[in-house]
Amino acid sequence: MTDRETLSANQPDAAGGRSRTASIQAWTNWLTTDLGGGPRPFRLSHVINFQKAGTPLFLLALMWLYDAWGTREWVYFGLHGGYGLVWLIKDLAFPDPAWQRRITLGGALAAFAGVLGWYWLFGWLLISGTADAAYPVSDALWYGLCILLCLLGCVIMTSADAQKYFTLRERAGLITDGMFRYVRHPNYLGEMMIYGSFALMVWHWLPWLVLGWVWLGLFAVNMRCKEARMARHPQWAAYRRKSWWLVPGVF
Repeated sequence: MTDRETLSANQPDAAGGRSRTASIQAWTNWLTTDLGGGPRPFRLSHVINFQKAGTPLFLLALMWLYDAWGTREWVYFGLHGGYGLVWLIKDLAFPDPAWQRRITLGGALAAFAGVLGWYWLFGWLLISGTADAAYPVSDALWYGLCILLCLLGCVIMTSADAQKYFTLRERAGLITDGMFRYVRHPNYLGEMMIYGSFALMVWHWLPWLVLGWVWLGLFAVNMRCKEARMARHPQWAAYRRKSWWLVPGVF
């Protein structure tokens, strides 16, 4: 069943589903924005950029602590640490307005402890040797596949964010061409490919548990709420019919 058919089949429950999704998003926004009340000394981007900039330093510290300087560790450092630098460059060139909202100290701690800090656990699992299961194919082939997935994800994510940023500066409304021609949420797709490559490198169940929470509890919720907003545009119905939710040809 295609994405379009699924949406049509579930139409009677659409309003209730949107209400539940909006409630979940409102709760997570409160948690990462207003928790604890009081002054709002930070922007959400400060917390995100702290984690991104800190990732290569954190990984190097782990490599020193565990005296782990092998090929596997350096490949992971290149992937996850390099992605952190890619994110910082992207944020300098075309910052996402969604991350510019001011947040409380409690909100900053919740954002880091609830999501961002868990990403550092991936590197610890690999570098400490806790995740030591053999890959299903040769190490060299597995590294190549992970690097390819991460590179493609970075290109898709940054290209989509750049198109969205510069297009919306010139005009409001739906973006239905370029990176958004076939997929309605290419930026999320790219992000999932990137973190999927990290989880494949670690090859342990815990990263997939973390990603399951992030992808279903945050990404899917945000995408559904975004589509509810896009549905107000008159071109929405035609755009939805000719595009896929996340993965072309799948859903």
